Amino acid sequence: MNIYQDYIKEIEERKAQGLHPKPIDGAELLTEIIAQIKDTANEYRADSLNFFIYNTLPGTTSAAGVKARFLKEIILGESVVEEISPAYALVLLSHMKGGPSIEVLLDLALGDDLAIAKEAAEVLKTQVFLYDADTDRLKEAFKNENPIAREILESYAKAEFFTKLPEVAEEIKIVTFIAGEGDISTDLLSPGNQAHSRSDRELHGLCMITPQAQAEIKALQAEHPDKSVMLIAEKGTMGVGSSRMSGVNNVALWTGKQASQYIPFVNIAPIVGGTNGISPIFLTTVDVTGGIGIDLKNWVKKVDAEGNTVRNENGDPILEEVYSVATGTVLTINTKTKKLYNGEQELIDISKALTPQKKEFIKAGGSYAIVFGKKIQTIAAKILGIEPTLVFAPSKEISNEGQGLTAVEKIFNKNAVGITPGKVLHAGSDVRVEVNIVGSQDTTGLMTAQELESMAATIISPIVDGAYQSGCHTASVWDKKAQANIPKLMKFMNDFGLITARDPKGEYHSMTDVIHKVLNDITIDEWAIIIGGDSHTRMSKGVAFGADSGTVALALATGEASMPIPESVKVTFKGDMKDHMDFRDVVHATQAQMLQQFGGENVFQGRIIEVHIGTLPADQAFTFTDWTAEMKAKASINISEDDTLIESLEIAKGRIQIMIDKGMDNAKQVLQGLINKADKRITEIKSGEKPALVPDANAKYYAEVVIDLDVIVEPMIADPDVNNKEVSKRYTHDTIRPISYYGEDKKVDLGFVGSCMVHKGDLKIVSQMLKNLEEQQGKVEFHAPLVVAAPTYNIVEELKNEGDWDVLQKYSGFEFDDKAPKVVARTEYENMMYLERPGCNLCMGNQEKAAKGDTVLATSTRLFQGRVVEDSERKKGESLLASTPVVVLSAILGRIPSVEEYKAAVVGIDLTKFAPPTKQLSR
Repeated sequence: MNIYQDYIKEIEERKAQGLHPKPIDGAELLTEIIAQIKDTANEYRADSLNFFIYNTLPGTTSAAGVKARFLKEIILGESVVEEISPAYALVLLSHMKGGPSIEVLLDLALGDDLAIAKEAAEVLKTQVFLYDADTDRLKEAFKNENPIAREILESYAKAEFFTKLPEVAEEIKIVTFIAGEGDISTDLLSPGNQAHSRSDRELHGLCMITPQAQAEIKALQAEHPDKSVMLIAEKGTMGVGSSRMSGVNNVALWTGKQASQYIPFVNIAPIVGGTNGISPIFLTTVDVTGGIGIDLKNWVKKVDAEGNTVRNENGDPILEEVYSVATGTVLTINTKTKKLYNGEQELIDISKALTPQKKEFIKAGGSYAIVFGKKIQTIAAKILGIEPTLVFAPSKEISNEGQGLTAVEKIFNKNAVGITPGKVLHAGSDVRVEVNIVGSQDTTGLMTAQELESMAATIISPIVDGAYQSGCHTASVWDKKAQANIPKLMKFMNDFGLITARDPKGEYHSMTDVIHKVLNDITIDEWAIIIGGDSHTRMSKGVAFGADSGTVALALATGEASMPIPESVKVTFKGDMKDHMDFRDVVHATQAQMLQQFGGENVFQGRIIEVHIGTLPADQAFTFTDWTAEMKAKASINISEDDTLIESLEIAKGRIQIMIDKGMDNAKQVLQGLINKADKRITEIKSGEKPALVPDANAKYYAEVVIDLDVIVEPMIADPDVNNKEVSKRYTHDTIRPISYYGEDKKVDLGFVGSCMVHKGDLKIVSQMLKNLEEQQGKVEFHAPLVVAAPTYNIVEELKNEGDWDVLQKYSGFEFDDKAPKVVARTEYENMMYLERPGCNLCMGNQEKAAKGDTVLATSTRLFQGRVVEDSERKKGESLLASTPVVVLSAILGRIPSVEEYKAAVVGIDLTKFAPPTKQLSR
């Protein structure tokens, strides 16, 4: 009884927090519960029945296995439970979503009792989460002329699991709720500092927005019980920033509908909107849950009589409201006309939110069911030797005769599956593609594991070249939450077939390397497609897409993803980069010049940035591709010269070899396989057999941007502009200012050099600057704390070998110790340098933070409110973003430097050099 009593105790503790019992995922507890159900005199029997029926997680959890086997006993009459008839037991099996439940249903359907077999077959016809072992059983039974097996396969070939579902309602009534003005980041919907609770969906739901907002949503639901609440980003984009399934889960928990009465706290079908649409990553996650994401376009730029945009005193376009979506507004989504209405008044066309594919997701309750359904239909038809019935919307295939291909179009054409043979696809096509590299990070990894369990997956798809599970987001503090969650995650992922940052058996040194930096190293083909559980999955080789934990799980399980081929924006460079400028300044200037060239329109948003970077190897080029997440681009592609690509691949090989030397390869020698593939690619490039990827000369782009290096004459800072009177202008990445703007009186409370935006060269710059300043001033004195966190251990080791780490140690007041990692987060900082553990550190904001109200100058990526620094009563917290040399000098001075001070500090230092390619990179 101990384990059950422990569960009861936990229930009482949760009740004090206003929470229901935690869903059961363990076999031991459910076995005890079943024993109490069988004992008709047991005092806990009624509660045990309730837990068994309504509070047990499905899929491949160990509890699901125990539940499925007990239901089988009831169906066969081996156990009798008055409250669970054999027919009801079959209903319960139908809600268990694969794994053990499919095994049991196949046992029954292919068994000797014909009556039971027919009933089990009817349930099986509704299921889609079948894997090779399951379809092999059906195939074998079909070969042996089993009529039930034939009947099931014929149903699958007709896709009756989909066609017999209720149709999408023609009208969906909604009531609006303004969640915020301006861009709404996923940090508002699922705060990073609550990452530890994401796998406990009900508990995590309490952190969405604010308790006041949650109360308002509940009040709207009470007032409008027949309507769905739509969360809206007024004058902004919904869901910018991190790729968080937890953000969509929270929105669905508060505003969606329950997926199944037998699966607790798993809600689907959220409806969200934004004046400037939905972030591409967030929209994909909405599709996963069968929801709807609408580009509202309810504010537009004001124009004068000549059609010119009217601007305010700051030069920003003045916006005019086309129609109101104020909280409490009742609207109607018509899925037939694909229009949004206010009463009889038509507001906008929403066809993009209701494409044939998206309507299928809505009907099926999410994209997973469609992906697996198509796969099962194809397999069944093949076994039967027939063509599958045309049921699903065909892949959207757009082919423009005589038009060349952009880089992303070439990559998608190479990796596409199930398209018309010989057809060349252009942007706008909607296709399935094979995925080469997959990454999972630690604060979303537990959810990815849950998703894999829910879709009954047990092993990584054999077509994936390599996959990595990181430990970077929980690297700063090895606290009780991390100690409880991370080893469990690493074991699951290691068993599943991923290369893991920490070996669950302790056979190699645990690593906390930043996920996208590792993925950048293990991507060994510029034709690759990469999916990663972080919005900064932006590789300098191949095309990488940040994704939610569910899409990552799907890629791991199937080796595939479905998405439209995005449009591209071509970025090229002219002029010369000044010796005193850092490449980070080129990155910031790209965003500023783009906005200037297009009158404030962000042409990068939702598109591929094809950057013709040419001469920069992977480490340095990653600085550009990484930042494209903040440019709101869907992804980016680096176009490199042959020699540069070879150099990048050699660097990747060396770092993969270090991982092998540390014992990180698995039984299938995935890492060695990557080195072999890199060698093959290098040979292809050198021989001319297959040169580096470039677009066609006659490719078509949405826009072309030319960045003038000559006008970049002083360091640039991305400023959150926290006091802008226009709320929607705050906390965007569009306010880029030169350091002279601050006039030497902008105080800096803390500097941070770290996150995925820095590479080995940045850490060398830190050491060189410290030596420089000591020579110039006689000593180095910090007037603000400087936190330094290398992104990977490889970088630390390389710095030690090259002598730079000794310099950093000399000036630091704290150095991380892996043998004794911090167990509590740092809350106070002294004016000195801290050498922190490799990982995300302050950029993530879920463990370490600056003091409330601080002005932080950082090399990181996020300037969202509350991410790196929270507000205090005295002032708003600010996270300003700049290059490494600017951050270091600002921490030493305690303020943003002048241009002259900056130039003096970097004299003789080898900053990241860049020169535009000397030849056009296309053919």
